[in-house]
Amino acid sequence: MPGFELFGELEKQQVNDVLDNGVLMRYGFDGMRKGHWKAKELETELSKAFQSKHVQLVSSGTAAVSVALASAGVGAGDEVIMPTFTFVASFEAIMMLGAIPVLVDIDDTLCLNPEAVQQAITPKTKAIMVVQMCGSMGNMEALQNIVQKNNLLLVEDACQAIGGTYNNKPLGSIGDLGCFSFDFVKTITCGEGGAVITNNENFYTNADHYSDHGHDHVGNDRGAETHPFLGYNFRISELHAAVGLAQVKRLPEFLEIQRKYLKIFQEVVGALPQVTLRTVPSGGEESGAFFNFFLPDLEVSRKVIQGFKNGGIDACWNYFDNNWHYIRKWDHLKNLKSLFPITQEVKTGLQYLENATFQKSDHFIGRNISCLIKLSWTEEEVKTRAQKMAKVIATVLK
Repeated sequence: MPGFELFGELEKQQVNDVLDNGVLMRYGFDGMRKGHWKAKELETELSKAFQSKHVQLVSSGTAAVSVALASAGVGAGDEVIMPTFTFVASFEAIMMLGAIPVLVDIDDTLCLNPEAVQQAITPKTKAIMVVQMCGSMGNMEALQNIVQKNNLLLVEDACQAIGGTYNNKPLGSIGDLGCFSFDFVKTITCGEGGAVITNNENFYTNADHYSDHGHDHVGNDRGAETHPFLGYNFRISELHAAVGLAQVKRLPEFLEIQRKYLKIFQEVVGALPQVTLRTVPSGGEESGAFFNFFLPDLEVSRKVIQGFKNGGIDACWNYFDNNWHYIRKWDHLKNLKSLFPITQEVKTGLQYLENATFQKSDHFIGRNISCLIKLSWTEEEVKTRAQKMAKVIATVLK
């Protein structure tokens, strides 16, 4: 991760097809495009890769989350349970619909803590959104049991875990809807883009219409299409889809590299006596996009990160003080700093954040170090890097 590191002739060929064709929009212009439908082709390939009946491409991973929730009927005043550790897009996408994000603790999977989820359910809860962070997954069996017991939606944000599996099923295909991002730093990239996957035909139809101003996409006359309901513009372009079409065909290649390098890090760094590897639920296989491990406490983690920086080891983070991925620094959410008016219903629904503490999340995030695995490294570089990391950790723990 990310796929742009290995751009090559296949990506150039797909993009040149679009430029030679001259049609950059995914809909319409049938007579001009000479049979080229890159977005449709990519949706077909994604359907195969993620073992899902339906795929709707959109403009970003953030759009994918909003479209997925809206397509399943989540809206004003509904509560969506989500983790304290994710990207800020998670609560942004929920709030865009007028819904209320309910943040709960994570566990040693770095994903939703099922016990915290169960405790957070209220009569207003409509969906549980598990964010499969840093290449792996939450306890999917427990979360599936909770949604079935409480008649809720299970939405998977698998933006950071493309290619990971649980019980041989691709992450994203396990819940009612799955969401992916193909932005510039994802394992497969379109530059910008995303997708919603589902086996529910009604959800798919809603997603198809909602993401394109409510167009019904019936027939081949763009001007004659009707609007069954309101929608927005979350379309992807043919240029972006062309890049993604090349990248998805290379996904097995990328995953093989990531997993090979992940194993090296686990064997070298994971062998240290005070290092604990992230918990991967039984039946789960990581995508290998990140190497995650725990140290004894926050102080040690901070010292190790500083040691990495001093030693020229980049792309490793402790997220405890991170502005984008952990609740401690999300002041714009806690203080509702918004350019658009926030409804009183949402304000009331978010009052819990004024006094909420997330000690279990602090415990795991404070001790965690997450390291990006780059596709462009050689195996020798990875081995050298792992040895350097292990030396820094051993020095700090001495």
